[in-house]
Amino acid sequence: MAKDRPQDPPTVDRMRKDIDRGETREKVPWPDPAAAPMGTDDEAAGAPPGEIERRIEAEARPEPVHAGRREPSAVATYVVIAIIAGFVILAIAMALLNRG
Repeated sequence: MAKDRPQDPPTVDRMRKDIDRGETREKVPWPDPAAAPMGTDDEAAGAPPGEIERRIEAEARPEPVHAGRREPSAVATYVVIAIIAGFVILAIAMALLNRG
């Protein structure tokens, strides 16, 4: 299946928003309060990323993750944490019952 990519390369602002939404799998979907947002240094130096650099970045990205669908490893991690928490609560309850 061919990747559906926009004809025009995304702007730096668009790339930053995609990263913040978690669509690039680089981080969890949450805004990142950057001290110097992506592209600021390049623009301040008088050389903002050109069309070629933005196109290369856009083509190198993985396919977006569907919102609401988690990776299987993340679900397994939550199950393991829940089981461990259950054992800890059970141990505390048994200790309190045996004490009295």
